[in-house]
Parts: sequence; C-alpha cells; structure tokens
Amino acid sequence: MKIAFFGSSLVSAYWNGAATYYRGIIRALHQLGHQITFYEPDAYDRQQHRDIPDPDWARVVVYPAAGQDGVLRALEQARGVDMLVKTSGVGVHDQLLEAAALELKEPHTISIFWDVDAPVTLDRVKTNPLDPFQALIPLYDLILTYGGGEPVVRGYKSLGARECVPIYNALDPDTHHPVGADERFECDLALLANRLPDREARIEQFFLATAEQLPEHRFVLGGSGWADKAMPENVSYVGHVYTRDHNAFNCSARAVLNVNRDSMVSYGFSPPTRIFEAAGAGACLITDAWEGIETFLTPGSEVLVAHDADEVVQHLVSLDQARAKQIGDAALRRVLAEHTYRHRALQLDELIVGAALRGRPLARHGRPQRAAPTKMQVWGAPSK
Repeated sequence: MKIAFFGSSLVSAYWNGAATYYRGIIRALHQLGHQITFYEPDAYDRQQHRDIPDPDWARVVVYPAAGQDGVLRALEQARGVDMLVKTSGVGVHDQLLEAAALELKEPHTISIFWDVDAPVTLDRVKTNPLDPFQALIPLYDLILTYGGGEPVVRGYKSLGARECVPIYNALDPDTHHPVGADERFECDLALLANRLPDREARIEQFFLATAEQLPEHRFVLGGSGWADKAMPENVSYVGHVYTRDHNAFNCSARAVLNVNRDSMVSYGFSPPTRIFEAAGAGACLITDAWEGIETFLTPGSEVLVAHDADEVVQHLVSLDQARAKQIGDAALRRVLAEHTYRHRALQLDELIVGAALRGRPLARHGRPQRAAPTKMQVWGAPSK
C-alpha cells in the first residue's frame, strides 16, 4: 500500500516524544512491503536538531510551517494514496489537516486519525462540544491510538468513532539495545523526560523527592526544559539526550525511572516509548503505578512498580547490581518476544490490508448523516 503520514516529525526527536514510535511503526511497515511518505512541518527547531538523516525506509517531505501554501502543496502530493494518516499533535495546521485528510479521501483510500495523545484529545473534546474535531471523528474510517486500552476505545466510540484500536508503543531492537556504560550517565537512578505541565508534579514526587531522601545516591535527569528547575545537589541535569545516546543513557544507570503524565495515568494502559527503550536496553526499570502495566511487563520480575517516592526509595535501597541485571534481562526477553514494532506492524497489517484483501475494506458502509468538510473549510480559500 502507498501510505501518507502527516505527523510532527520523523527525523527529529526534539520536543517530539512520538519520534521513536513513528520510526518503529513506519520502518516495520516498510519491511512488510508498504511505501510510506512522511510529511512534517519545519517547526519548533526540529530540523536544526535532527537525530537521523532521511531514512531509506520512508520518504520524508518537510514543508514550511509559515502560512498555508506549504501544507496545501504537501496535501496535494498525498492525493490518491491507499491510506492517509493524520496524527495528533503535529503542532502546525492541525485543524486544517484533520479536515483535509477526509477531503482528500478517494473511494479506495482508508482515512485514519492516529492519536498519540488520546487521553488529552478525549478530555479536550468532551469538555468543549464546539471543538471542530468532534464532528470529524465519525467520518474517519479508523481511529488508532498508541495507548489507553478500553477506556480510550470507549471514549472514542461514545463520540461516534466507527472503530478505535490501540497500537501500543513497542521496541525496535535495531535501534534500542544493550550497549556499554557511558560515564556521563552513570548513576543510581536515571530519568529521561521532557518538562511538560501534566507531568512535572509527578516528576517532583517520584524523582526529585527520591533524590532528596537519598543524598548519598546519584541521579541523572535528561530531557528538554529543566534548566531553570531547582533540583537537589545529587541530581545531574544533562539536557536533551539525542536518540543516538538513549542506549548509553539506559545502560549506565543501576535503574531507570519512568514517570507517566497525569492524563496517561488517569486512563491507564498507556506505556510510553521510554518503557520499551529501557527494557530493550536491558535496563532495570522502575515505573510509577498505572493500570495495565502487567499487560506489558510483569511487576516484581520484569519491572518494579512504585506508588510514591517512598516506594522508589525502597526499591533503590534494596536493589543490588545482580538483581537489577536479572530484572533487566527478563524485561528484554519479554519485549523481544511480544512487544516489538514488527508485532505492532503485523497487527496493523492484518487490520487494514487483511480486511481489504478479503473484500471487506473498512468503512465502505454508509457514512453518518453529517456534512463533509467543504473545500473552503479545508483549503482556507474563498469559494468561487
């Protein structure tokens, strides 16, 4: 299939937590024989902080963020594909793209909204009945999410979605794997997380409070936005960690901490990419508690779970290097067996291509009685 993705960025993880997810999914789809073009705006200095060159497993089209001419040209290029994907959180022209993905739809095209922040999207739409995206949800052939489980599926179905399926984060073993330690990141507990409003309080609770209670231990914090944050003296802030250094980051600490965002905890079943990156590196992972963790890793043997800073402290105090290695090795075995992006791509391939080959393409039944977006709404041009 020819697939067009409109997303935040494939080539840069700078202020773009979904980059690893996009890369893993798209690379695995390419290996299954699909042809993918990824359209991304030149925004938020991401092109100046590229992690990878243009890959050989996808064509990347970078369009200007200023004005509408660039995005309109990109949309016209995508016309006629077999599958057109609009992801959440592009950050530029999102409303235009959400409508255009439906306007460009041809009889053979499957239109997909791929939500990489479903809890936030659902909360936003449910609290604002006038949100323009709400009217578009029933018009997409399929809603995909990278987390949320049944609560998110029920949420989207209640808003009229024809179908909603979680395609969870996973591991790309070609890019995230065990390596030697790096002295820059050596510590007792490491955390990699950008500073975001709905996660900062939880990081204060689970990470910074733990550091305060264990002044003789060393902690390392990576991610963007923390430069002006007050921290205990035993915390080293290393700034943005490029993807090429993720393995060293995860392999240099006795344990790696995951802290979910408030919205992800409230819905559950939302493992971030960091979970699988750390497990793929064979790191001993400590995660804050959230519903559904046992679906991905077994607490106590493949991951350590903490409900507050006191429990993080208890884990660290009792964790020697031998047990840390045992837990990390078990997590690596589990994700390789069940949670790689090849597993996720096969799931999607069965969902989309399998249905089409059996002569039952998605959403070829009648559309809901709702007006489709007009060309004036999509293209932002006056009618003639």
